[in-house]
Amino acid sequence: MRRTPFTAGWQTRPKANPFAELTGGAPPWETVTLPHDATLGRQRGPEHGAASGYTPGGTYEYRTTLAAPVQWRDRTVLLDFEGVYRSASVYLNGALVAQQAAGYTGFAVPLDGHLRPGQANEIRVECRAHADSRWYAGAGVHRPVHLVVGPLLHIALDGVRVTTPDVEGDLALVEVATTIENDGRGLRTVTVGTQLRDAAGTVVGTDRVPVSVLPGEPAVVRQRIAVREPALWEPDSPALYTAAVALVDGDERIDDDTVSFGIRSLSVDPHRGLRVNGEPVLLRGACIHSDNGVLGAAAIDRADERRVELLKHAGFNALRSAHNPMSRAMLEACDRLGVLVMDELTDVWTQGKTDFDAALTFSHEWERDLAALVRKNVNHPSVIMYSIGNEIPEVGRPAGALWSRRLAERVRELDPTRLVTNGVNGTLSTPFDPETMALPSADEVGINTMMATMGDLMTSIAASEAVGNATAETFGVLDVAGMNYMDSRYEADRERYPNRVIVGSETFPAQIDRLWRQVQDLSHVIGDFTWTGWDYLGEAGIGRVSDAEDPAAAQLAAPWPWLAAWCGDIDITGQRRPASYYREIVFRLRREPYLAVERPERHGREQVLSPWSWTDTVGSWSWTGAEGRPVTVEVYSDADEVELLQDGRSLGTAPAGQECRFRATFQVTYTPGELTAVARTGGKETGRTTLRSATGPMHLTATADRDVIRADDTDLAFVDLSITDAAGTVVLGTDRELTVAVAGPAVLQGLGSAAPATEESYLDDVHATFDGRALAVVRPTGPGEITVTATAPGCALVTVRLEAR
Repeated sequence: MRRTPFTAGWQTRPKANPFAELTGGAPPWETVTLPHDATLGRQRGPEHGAASGYTPGGTYEYRTTLAAPVQWRDRTVLLDFEGVYRSASVYLNGALVAQQAAGYTGFAVPLDGHLRPGQANEIRVECRAHADSRWYAGAGVHRPVHLVVGPLLHIALDGVRVTTPDVEGDLALVEVATTIENDGRGLRTVTVGTQLRDAAGTVVGTDRVPVSVLPGEPAVVRQRIAVREPALWEPDSPALYTAAVALVDGDERIDDDTVSFGIRSLSVDPHRGLRVNGEPVLLRGACIHSDNGVLGAAAIDRADERRVELLKHAGFNALRSAHNPMSRAMLEACDRLGVLVMDELTDVWTQGKTDFDAALTFSHEWERDLAALVRKNVNHPSVIMYSIGNEIPEVGRPAGALWSRRLAERVRELDPTRLVTNGVNGTLSTPFDPETMALPSADEVGINTMMATMGDLMTSIAASEAVGNATAETFGVLDVAGMNYMDSRYEADRERYPNRVIVGSETFPAQIDRLWRQVQDLSHVIGDFTWTGWDYLGEAGIGRVSDAEDPAAAQLAAPWPWLAAWCGDIDITGQRRPASYYREIVFRLRREPYLAVERPERHGREQVLSPWSWTDTVGSWSWTGAEGRPVTVEVYSDADEVELLQDGRSLGTAPAGQECRFRATFQVTYTPGELTAVARTGGKETGRTTLRSATGPMHLTATADRDVIRADDTDLAFVDLSITDAAGTVVLGTDRELTVAVAGPAVLQGLGSAAPATEESYLDDVHATFDGRALAVVRPTGPGEITVTATAPGCALVTVRLEAR
């Protein structure tokens, strides 16, 4: 059976009780297109806490009408939800037909029992979010919904599973397992025909086999098809095939389905590390949250695809979906682009981290959620690891070890072709010892020392014998030991646990030079996943830089009105921050040096950085109002030394490269003009980079990521807006309020900046720039020409024209 998008024509509102309905006190309905984040438009406030980005929870309801033809009396009808946050209840014509507690888990709802063919049918979805997440999770039907209609005898939804059990250079064996269901009466015998096609559409293998199916007893058809001279799926060459399966009765095609897959092998061991198709791969990984910045929690296909594109362009070859299952659209993008995936089940098991989180339902929902995770992933070659949890407190105790084994073995039963890991935090998983684990107060050691100690304490505790003993059983059930902030164990565990394979499942961003050296030097450490690759909403300000005299500097959570975590290599609008270029240099993917300038107002002031912070720098030499002031310039380079030039005049030379942590620092006076960094190794220039100050009148510029988009609601156009000079140099220090209007078959889906602290809404058509930039997101509603117009005080109007088709 095939999915058909069912995302238009929905309405939503805060949940109204029946008494409010009777008395006319219910809030009005708002028409929306799914996916939708019901929280995004709510009023933020300091009373709601930093974890959610000071955004309130709530209970919401959605409704739509399904017109069911009379012919559906003899059809199987399902409604397929990819994710509803959270505690969803689905009603059909007033009858409860499904419930799903987890907010990121897909679930299919059979409608046959209460469907009224030949009539209009009302579908309602209720959901609620309240103190159930450590980050901004949003609320509502935040992932796509599909309608599935098929014959009574049909291919099961997600019923085609492709594996490649034997892969050699000149031949691959492809096994296609297809589940057939019979919702009718009596035994039926039909034929299953399968065609394998390569990326060009050429048929490379076929098979036909009869199958007999009893009602209520699904039949699995296994077809083993040889493919000669296969194009293998791997990160640098992600070749994809399709398997088209048809269910045929005589000359009649009853049902069909098509899935994409890749032919690849996967192995891991402590001596050769991770290998894909026999070739070693080091994971240059990023942890990512599920939100889409100015779109909130709405997982619209193009937004997830764009994130994968930009993360790969920044040098990452692997993503960890933290701490919930990845969306289908993002998985498809990873398949196409060759990005490896660690897909994660959950943030909690039986011990909660917030008042009303998934621990309340985990013990009786875990098998269904785990099965849904595997069912979603089985045909995606990008998925190489399942993570069964993140920083689960109980894993260092016998009860937690039981759960570790239970989950890991269940994953292997469902999918033995992939690796099992778990993101373990040694500090959280080991019984608390106040003698060794207590963090000193700011009054005792000072704010800077306290913040530095927070990270140092986690890594030092991780190296202890107590943590080794507490986590031994949990790590023993895994194929790969996922270690969060436990890099102090990497080298020692090679001797203590010689058969253990390790991945840095979560690490501090500023330590990547040292961490990557270990990944390169230690064969049993297969990669590193930084926290985080893309900035996200909630956990407000954990990566901020504070002034020491700020009373809030001693708190990890930032005060109101902070919204974003501010710890991503890429900000919430998709712009790369200095840390991203530094990481690219450490990965040896960039030879040109990178210039990062500390904000002039920071100079000479004592600063406080958390373990997740980067220096408060920007890749700019355009600071309006800072003329004549001292500034700190950081130059990132893998060369032996870097020379800094201002308008062609040398300001000095400083060592760089690995011995200096790929960084040279200069103290200079800001003077508008050109700032150039020249990198040299052995006296020979290896690259240079120049920053130029903006000059002359300011302009508002607008650039869309694509001129032509699909005329459906799964696509988006991302329009970058900037305050620049005539040459396109972005101006800092003169942020302006932008107004954006959209004409034609489209809507303004979101407008915002990367500002980590703001009281502005992403749903308004007016928003201020941050560091001279903002982002408008346009969603098509049909085919035709779309015009996006933006204005800013003191700047001429700009227009971008798009075509939806």
